[in-house]
Amino acid sequence: MGVRSHILYPVFFLITLFAAANCSQYRVIDKELECEAVIDNYRTYYEIFVGGFSDTNKDGSGDLQGVIKRLDYLNDGKPNSGKSLGIEGIWLMPVMPSPSYHKYDITDYYGIDPKYGTMTDFEDLIAECNKRGIALIIDLVLNHTSVQHPWFINAKQAIKEGNTDDRYAKYYAKETMKITGKTWHKFETTPDGTQYYYEGNFSSVMPELDMDNPDVRREIAGIVKFWLDKGISGFRLDAVKYYYYGEDYRNIQFLKWLNDECKKNKSDAYVVAENWSGITSIQNYYEVVNCFDFGMSGTAGDIYYTVSGIESVTEYAGRLASYQKRVLGKNHQAILNPFVSNHDMDRAAGFLDVGEYRMHTAANLYMLSSGCPFIYYGEEIGMKGSRGTEPTDANRRLAMLWGDNDTIKDPKGSAYDRAKQTNGTVKSQLPKKTSLVNHYKKLIRLRKANPEIARGVIEALDFSEYTAFGGFISDYNGSKAAVFHNTGEKEITVNLQNYTDMNFSVVRGYAGKGRAVLKGPLLAVSGYTSVILK
Repeated sequence: MGVRSHILYPVFFLITLFAAANCSQYRVIDKELECEAVIDNYRTYYEIFVGGFSDTNKDGSGDLQGVIKRLDYLNDGKPNSGKSLGIEGIWLMPVMPSPSYHKYDITDYYGIDPKYGTMTDFEDLIAECNKRGIALIIDLVLNHTSVQHPWFINAKQAIKEGNTDDRYAKYYAKETMKITGKTWHKFETTPDGTQYYYEGNFSSVMPELDMDNPDVRREIAGIVKFWLDKGISGFRLDAVKYYYYGEDYRNIQFLKWLNDECKKNKSDAYVVAENWSGITSIQNYYEVVNCFDFGMSGTAGDIYYTVSGIESVTEYAGRLASYQKRVLGKNHQAILNPFVSNHDMDRAAGFLDVGEYRMHTAANLYMLSSGCPFIYYGEEIGMKGSRGTEPTDANRRLAMLWGDNDTIKDPKGSAYDRAKQTNGTVKSQLPKKTSLVNHYKKLIRLRKANPEIARGVIEALDFSEYTAFGGFISDYNGSKAAVFHNTGEKEITVNLQNYTDMNFSVVRGYAGKGRAVLKGPLLAVSGYTSVILK
């Protein structure tokens, strides 16, 4: 395309006009952008706590039919409609039978919790996701089971009878003494008076499996095959640093085996691990499996630090480029997984004000970056929720605010004041062009239209004299796009020739409070706005 001295278009027009230029996933038909099927694992994911999402049987708890009911909100299968959020992947928190509201203590690895529905409901969800090109991944909780799991019940009985060599007694990490550094709970006492303890670092109701036991690994292999055969696209792996507590090397070796088992059944299975640690540890785990990028999230993460001005945008871009380089050095096929908050953290809108565009700006920073971003349900409408002094994370997993008389209720144990939910509902936000939910729509469309962002190798640019302005160039197979952020309140004008040899002629799109204008090498970006250039 020729050089344009002045380009200023609405973001949707820009996406339609320019998206086909360098992306095999898009083509122009009748002057409109049409999305081809995604052929790789780079997607925008949406995390759902089923119990708090949408209720169809009016029992107050979310269910799988509720997820199906809301698919048109998430992705209506019509890329050009502009009506749906446009996500391409869903991560379901645990759906297997469990006595708890959160279901991270499983009693049956081959079933669906009755509160959520049936296996037929789950199969229907997969079918509906497939129609829309949505990849569905599910939480796989292997570190521990419930104390109500038949394996554990059988193990207790066997030890009580003195049969410590029983198959199920060997399924769990157990000792006759409490080993320092781990948390142990009384198991059973054998007839000769020997007291056994089981490892349960999370809770006394979550006994930990012995991952060295060949029978346990065979069970896990069977579980993996069962769900992949159902048609899911992969797994989110819970608490991977607890498989062998405090032993990263052994955890990584186990994850290599587990990832290989997944790929054995589905060569393109997407597997992403939760290693809530520092970035050095996370980078090491990336050697064998994709991981969530915890260094970006929460009130101690790079996103919050950058939006708050504690860290400059140049520092943020530099950290992002450096982190990606180190991860790719561990595994050249690795895919980053940025996010701003999840089900274990206080909701982002509680520390990033929506009205001041801080939440919009945070979304720009992580959605317009490398890899597969993960949106926590309700984040896109600015839902709030914090643990506070409560001994449960239920306040972080509150009922989705649809605003349309959905009968969904907050989970058991929650005590968050509904009066604090000041950012509105899906119904109230959808008609407003400047709402947070419509902002997320724009960002997702921008990502789809510019494959360089998700897939490219990042080169940070040095705008160190600015605190609130900066960015990077992302190179994907020789096609380069640049992302620039203005995280401050005031408009900033920059002569790009002073910072890079790359000549820009096209504004591919912008998202935020204002606009972006390119006149030759001069780029003007409004406050709380981000722009993509070619």
